[in-house]
Amino acid sequence: MQNNTFSTLFVGQNLIKLSAVDSTNNFLKNLVSNSEPLAEGTVIMAENQYAGRGQQQNTWHAEPGKNLTFSVLLRPGFLPLDKQFLLNMVVSVAVNRVLSAYVPSGMRIKWPNDVYYFDQKMGGILIENTIVGSTIKTAVIGIGLNVNQQVFAPELKQRATSLGQILQQDVNLDKLLSEICTELERLYLQLRAGHYTELRQSYVDRLYRFDQPANYRQNGEVFEGTIKGISDLGLLCLEKEGQMVEYNFKEIEFLTHI
Repeated sequence: MQNNTFSTLFVGQNLIKLSAVDSTNNFLKNLVSNSEPLAEGTVIMAENQYAGRGQQQNTWHAEPGKNLTFSVLLRPGFLPLDKQFLLNMVVSVAVNRVLSAYVPSGMRIKWPNDVYYFDQKMGGILIENTIVGSTIKTAVIGIGLNVNQQVFAPELKQRATSLGQILQQDVNLDKLLSEICTELERLYLQLRAGHYTELRQSYVDRLYRFDQPANYRQNGEVFEGTIKGISDLGLLCLEKEGQMVEYNFKEIEFLTHI
């Protein structure tokens, strides 16, 4: 464990760097489950995460030493259960804002929380909440970003990209981590202060395909729809054949021409 020079109050002040781990989320959850209390804002960063996880048990592959794979511990006990998707918005918007400072156009949030550059995936976010009664006791937030990776598997070449590929130069990983921790903390404190409306608008403004007709698939059926917003519970609100329809995670597949 080490203290940092991060210009934050608590996010990233306790930083644990690992050379290799199966999953930073798993490692952090194990630490939390131990009897010793762990400071809110603790960050686990791994140079090599060899069994990273995405949504719905998907795997996340990252070239060792080239990318950011880290997890953050938060304790959002103030957040009502029916508003827990707002935490997802905090993390997604924080990452998007930081990356948009490097790449002024094209950075988007693909609902619910993938990091996209135009039609290519650059990263993903996995939030695992521990709920006790009606309170979110802990939130373990895993973030994986393609930063300096230049080569991807053939099947991912058209669908994935990295910050370094876009900029045609390497990016300092520690600096990028510090910037994300700073923005994450700033938005988290806004959330704690109850600034829900502004946060929701920031998320919707950054949504991939927002207000753009596009093709989707549900249960084998391909249809055209237009994303119009996000419900309070985090469902995707899509206009389909003149009607508003809400979709839960993994109920709908985004189709692309790539």
